[in-house]
Amino acid sequence: MIPFVSERYTFRLRAEERIQLPPYKGAAFRGGFGYAFRKVVCALKRKPCDDCLLKARCVYAYIFETPPPSGTKVMRKYTRAPHPFVIEPPADRRSRFEQGEIIPFEIILIGKAVEYLPYFIYTFETLGGMGIGRERGKYHLESVRRDEVKIYDGATKTLTPVPPGGAERGQDPAEESGADRITLEFVTPTRILYNKHLTVDLEFHILVRNLLRRIALLSCFHCGGNPDDIDFRALIRKAESVKVRRRNLRWVDWERYSTRQKTRMKLGGFIGKVIFEGDLMPFIPYIRIGEDAHVGKATSFGLGKYEIIR
Repeated sequence: MIPFVSERYTFRLRAEERIQLPPYKGAAFRGGFGYAFRKVVCALKRKPCDDCLLKARCVYAYIFETPPPSGTKVMRKYTRAPHPFVIEPPADRRSRFEQGEIIPFEIILIGKAVEYLPYFIYTFETLGGMGIGRERGKYHLESVRRDEVKIYDGATKTLTPVPPGGAERGQDPAEESGADRITLEFVTPTRILYNKHLTVDLEFHILVRNLLRRIALLSCFHCGGNPDDIDFRALIRKAESVKVRRRNLRWVDWERYSTRQKTRMKLGGFIGKVIFEGDLMPFIPYIRIGEDAHVGKATSFGLGKYEIIR
């Protein structure tokens, strides 16, 4: 099992005026964060990262444009590593928030990105002054918590250092001993590719292929792991024997406007529940990791979130 370390933080924003957000709020949070992060961190704001002399030491370049190390064979088909963070927006579809109301959401930082938590906090503070949503409603960052412990107080602007939260995810599957059935609920649109096509009729081996790829890349580039420690072929062969007991998935579409590409983009995916049945023991650690890492495309927007129904 390769190493995978993540930390989950709860951010609480208090609206200073009316804030209008889309029903799926991940686009607003992720889009606003990316714009504000570059504004806060980047020394040469008009220069592309690929041409920047500071790229090797820049926090923005690491978070958003992580290049593969020279000579690596792991990402021959990829130009950049997956982002080491996931933004989980509020689950409800509420769109309007009045002055004084709280908007909570969560951020999962992966591997080395945990060290850059202060940058995430400062960026969301800055974004509050710039405004978010269609009407650029302003807010202030009231607090940041980890495991119900307040680590940042927006009133005093103080960050309380805390030790890492503990165990690596997925390392102790003993609690799942003898598992032969599992129910997963996909709670945000999930975009999983198989044979170059988006799928809605999810099979277990398709889920495993996508999970293994994402976890291996995150571990390699952000957690110091070695993908050679995963026997991909053997696991996929075993995954093909796991059957779908029941599947209740449906496709949902949503759109976002990409400031970077100057166009509207459709980012639909499936949500719902699926029950898998078979020899699940070899896969439980990866499935548990996936609850934080998410699976599929556009995970930094919060897509691909699923939960194990226990």
